[in-house]
Amino acid sequence: MESPLALRFEDLPALFPGFAEPGRWLSALRRHAELVQAAAPRVRVTSVPPEEFPRRHYAESLELLAAIRAVASGGPIVDVGSGGGFPGLVFAVLEPDTRIHLIEPLRKRARLLQDLAAELELANVTVHPLRAEDAARGPLRDSAAVVTARAVAELRVLLEYTAPFAATGGFLAFPKGSGARDELVTAATAMRTLRCEHLTTEPMRPPVSETLQIVLARKVGATLRAYPRRAGLPERSPL
Repeated sequence: MESPLALRFEDLPALFPGFAEPGRWLSALRRHAELVQAAAPRVRVTSVPPEEFPRRHYAESLELLAAIRAVASGGPIVDVGSGGGFPGLVFAVLEPDTRIHLIEPLRKRARLLQDLAAELELANVTVHPLRAEDAARGPLRDSAAVVTARAVAELRVLLEYTAPFAATGGFLAFPKGSGARDELVTAATAMRTLRCEHLTTEPMRPPVSETLQIVLARKVGATLRAYPRRAGLPERSPL
């Protein structure tokens, strides 16, 4: 079997033929990777070695975006816990006409995201240096066409962090590992309470990931005023 490390940046356009202007976005993604690596001594945003970046960070983010665009066309996207911009800044590169909101509570990482967006000339990006629980009680509440988050929390916690951002009829899309089925079972109460319904769970294609699945849900009603609860409570006492 071919090593997963064999995926290269130049392989991405063939793997994702549905994304137009590959010359433009591939160059921007390479530059993003360079900037993340250069910033590592002062702001660490990933433990993935550079040789695995094309697959682990960029192919996985593009696979998620392809799944999102299969169900939602246009409208703002909120990325919770964006870190170094995976997947939010990747989305912003591919979708220059879509408003992308990055929620990042750690100040150093939020400043890095602002610097990365500026360097990549991404005028469609807004960085919010806030916890998700606080940001979701501001102007972004009930506003997004799509909300996503990568490697942030288990699903029942993640739903409380993310669902309040979505507009009614909007979508929630999360990459999850082999425990996705069990997480869905334990998240049943959170789904009902936060007025969401699970739509599907689909594995990523093997060239992208042999373990990750995309959990897709739809928000079917406005978030109750009680949610999200105050900062820290969703994680300490999940629904």
